Amino acid sequence: MCGIAGIARSAPTGVLEDELTRMAAAIRHRGPDGFGFFAGARCGLAHTRLSIIDIAGGAQPLANEDGQVLVVYNGEVYNYRELRRDLESHGHRFRTHWFTDTSSGARRCCIA
Repeated sequence: MCGIAGIARSAPTGVLEDELTRMAAAIRHRGPDGFGFFAGARCGLAHTRLSIIDIAGGAQPLANEDGQVLVVYNGEVYNYRELRRDLESHGHRFRTHWFTDTSSGARRCCIA
């Protein structure tokens, strides 16, 4: 059980880290083991984490290898090891051993 919060803006006015911090604090009980956020011009993402898999390397939001795709995720990809091997054979590089890292690579592969 993790917590996910976000802000989307039509104009590139920016998202304040303080806004994301307050949103994540409101859902902290859903993921007491970690907190991460991304604040951009048009969107902001916050994630509170309950650590189960790859406890040391599973912080979110997580970017793919070139930073073009950001992921916040709650759930599990049960065949992520197989997907990871396939994506690695196509040149993707991963920073963690976590299924979310695999999903960011898969997403990039699908939109490329």
